[in-house]
Amino acid sequence: MPYDAVIVGGSFAGLSAAMQLARARRPVLVIDAGQPRNRFASHSHGVLALDGRAGGDILDETRTQLARYPTVSLLTGEVAQIEAWDGGFRVETSDGQRAEGRRLVLATGITDILPDVPGLTPRWGKTVLHCPYCHGYEVGGGPIGVLAAAGPLSVHQASLIADWGEVTLFANGVDFDQAARTVLARRSVAIEPVPVVAIEGAAPVIDGIRLGDGRLVAVKALFVAAPNRMASGLAAALGCAFDQTPLGAIIRTDSSKLTTVPGVYAAGDAARAMANITFAAADGVQAGLGLHHQLIAEEVAA
Repeated sequence: MPYDAVIVGGSFAGLSAAMQLARARRPVLVIDAGQPRNRFASHSHGVLALDGRAGGDILDETRTQLARYPTVSLLTGEVAQIEAWDGGFRVETSDGQRAEGRRLVLATGITDILPDVPGLTPRWGKTVLHCPYCHGYEVGGGPIGVLAAAGPLSVHQASLIADWGEVTLFANGVDFDQAARTVLARRSVAIEPVPVVAIEGAAPVIDGIRLGDGRLVAVKALFVAAPNRMASGLAAALGCAFDQTPLGAIIRTDSSKLTTVPGVYAAGDAARAMANITFAAADGVQAGLGLHHQLIAEEVAA
């Protein structure tokens, strides 16, 4: 086969897997549709030695570095179909391009399911945020909102974000039990029970959160633990098993990032519960190493 591995998804996990295989002098193809999950954020934070760099710039530089390896091929496109083929896999893109590989890495990511609140989507990744470790410092303290969108996890998120400012948890119809209320009280988190009807201001700035009773509660930023879903149906179509997390399903993998389907690895947000650039890159490294080790074992056995 022309490739030892075909990697579907060329963001932080996919490119990290490709780098390990490239340095092992293995032929590898990366196919990427150009839709990274963090494309809505202008800058990335908390990344070692790259704090404040735009995520897109980091990916561009990584692709430039990968292109210097003679065994790496990079293809822009969306994978539409994968099938078993001659002991490996055949991958076909939506525009009809085909490639074959002995192994497969799914780094296809996830899609966030945002609450249906007017004014929320245009601010996603700017002043409506998910991860305080990625963006909380830049908010700069002061009044911060948390929108209850993920049940008990929203309580955890609000109690966590209290280290970054003065937090109001907008219950938005959720009824918290006494244990949750105790946690929030001990973290000085206020609970606003009146439903949210809109986020107001000249986007991406937030002037405040408009409530059903007409009040406008001033906040500088709003955090949301948004549920998510697979960004691609490829893992399900291949028969991979999934595990459920509080926010959605992830592809089940072992310690080497091998899925329940022989020869198929998965890495990044689609295959782990905790998500940021560093986690995704490390996951890709593990998948690349696991895949390489399996190739060697197969060659020795043969």
